[in-house]
Amino acid sequence: MIRKNILAIAGLTAGIALCGTQAIAQDVHFTQFDAAPLTINPAFTGAFNGMVRGAVIYRDQWRSVTTPFVTLSASVDAPIRLGLTGDDYLAAGLQFYNDKAGDGNLSNNVIMGSIAYHKFLGGTEGVGDRPGKTLSVGFQGGYASKSIDLSKLYFGDEFNGQFMMPTGEQLNNKVHYWVVNAGIAWAHAVSNGFSYTIGVGANNLNQPQESLERKKNSEVGLGLRYTGQLGAVARVSERLRLMPAVLYQSQSTATELVAGNEFNYSLANPDFESVATGVFVGVYYRSNDAIMGTAGLDWNGFRFGVSYDYNTSSLKDASNGNGGFEISIRYIAPNPLDFAGRRGYPCARF
Repeated sequence: MIRKNILAIAGLTAGIALCGTQAIAQDVHFTQFDAAPLTINPAFTGAFNGMVRGAVIYRDQWRSVTTPFVTLSASVDAPIRLGLTGDDYLAAGLQFYNDKAGDGNLSNNVIMGSIAYHKFLGGTEGVGDRPGKTLSVGFQGGYASKSIDLSKLYFGDEFNGQFMMPTGEQLNNKVHYWVVNAGIAWAHAVSNGFSYTIGVGANNLNQPQESLERKKNSEVGLGLRYTGQLGAVARVSERLRLMPAVLYQSQSTATELVAGNEFNYSLANPDFESVATGVFVGVYYRSNDAIMGTAGLDWNGFRFGVSYDYNTSSLKDASNGNGGFEISIRYIAPNPLDFAGRRGYPCARF
């Protein structure tokens, strides 16, 4: 019984720690963050070349330490009105994710709708007729439900030296709240061989009350989470592209920094990148936490990706270095006009 208590408390402690640092208060947390763009910046809604984009990503973490932390996310987004002014367009998207953590099955279900406006600001010398600069602004709003199975948790004050005695912890097993996010992004095709995207976002603008404690929780509203993203596409040969990316997140006193690069090699005609067959591998580092490797295949509009985290934090002894495993599938339905050299989003890195 005592051993079970220790394991349960350890699992709960790990869950709380992850909520405050890596997962940023139960917000989703992916190694393949560019496979779930709507979770990092609503301005990336519709920021791709094609008619519609759908994505699913699954993450399994800390299985070697405690009850695994499992996250599943699915999203779809698309341009909904083209040619508002010149090449400008409006896009909309919908995403859902479920996150379960630790021995108490701390569960978070969120459904979000997002909308973004993409303003094209003319071409760039050397890029032909393609637009060189695009400013995107996005907003996101949704509903969240958080729950926990209190019957599976044990607390220190329940042990009287010999037995576990229920103390009736002042916790609710479920809470509901609304969430509002916003973001802005800038994409620039500097030349035919180089483009980049930079974005910033602010999540939890309404700072919802999401505590499970049974008390007036005006002091425990979900804190603002600020994000920054930088990604680029650099063509170093006819078939090889380098695709570096950086993700930064900050909430209260917790921060996260992820940086790395993807090597993308086209196996077919690279002039039709939206449907070309290719392979990719990537290496990323999450500061004070993990080294991550990614790999996958691009085929006929689909992208299949897998990733694995090798833990380098203070938990590496308990986890034997085992971190998280992810698998993702994304599909972008190409627009027939893509093959006619139409103007497209200048840097669809996320």
